[in-house]
Amino acid sequence: MREGSAENRTGGESPLRLFPAPVLTGITVACVLLFVVGVLGNMMTMLVVSRFRDMRTTTNFYLSSMAFSDLLIFLCMPLDLFRLWQYRPWNFGDLLCKLFQFISESCTYSTILNITALSVERYVAICFPLRAKVIITKRKVKLVILILWAISFISAGPIFVLVGVEHENGTNPLSTNECRATEYAIRSGLLTIMVWISSIFFFLPVFCLTVLYSLIGRKLWRRKRKNIGPSTVIRDKNNKQTVKMLGMAPWALCLQVCVLVCVQERGAEQCQITVIASKGKHHFRTFPTKGSALR
Repeated sequence: MREGSAENRTGGESPLRLFPAPVLTGITVACVLLFVVGVLGNMMTMLVVSRFRDMRTTTNFYLSSMAFSDLLIFLCMPLDLFRLWQYRPWNFGDLLCKLFQFISESCTYSTILNITALSVERYVAICFPLRAKVIITKRKVKLVILILWAISFISAGPIFVLVGVEHENGTNPLSTNECRATEYAIRSGLLTIMVWISSIFFFLPVFCLTVLYSLIGRKLWRRKRKNIGPSTVIRDKNNKQTVKMLGMAPWALCLQVCVLVCVQERGAEQCQITVIASKGKHHFRTFPTKGSALR
């Protein structure tokens, strides 16, 4: 019998693991290292930008916003790790189940929106440098970041309806409670709608980023260097380095969401697996429904 399959016991079932213990041990070590590096690195990023005035640029504001988003995701990592070691029963209550998934989802949305907004800013700064001095200001960027976070929270709001703590009928809740997609979300079709909305939410920014980087690349490619001073050459070099760095964003966003809807024999059992790749970090989040990932 594979490890993780439920064994009947007097008074309930044994805790359910999704992977064998040796695999979980390796995952735990990797997650602990990522947690330490991620928390310290993102906190240092926010601290440097907030403490040093010369670091308070519009670009760094976006980077600080993404660092805060990543920090929240890392702080949720212990719960993810716990679910790998003991997927069932869920012992932290319905509120923490919903809040945990809500934070992960909203931070994912926020990272995508911040990358998109930063790319728009770079496009304006490179292709329309004179207008950029008027359009792009620190005050406006701060306001944009607040709006992006508000949109992220609103977009992730349905998680409070889609996810909850449920258990199999006729079983002991203390042994079979799971943090998963609710039966109401499945039967009403809300889960399917959310999957499609999330897909559009991710792939539309990817399309926008691809167009923006193409326009930026064409602008830099066509810029002639004849009779251009050293300062302009340095600026062009920095712009190209920025484009190369941000040019990886569309591919990162392609990995940002990998939605798998598993429809099993009965048709009602589905699972959604979201893979988040943010700034070189990989974070796995599962929203299985009744029995979907456990057979």
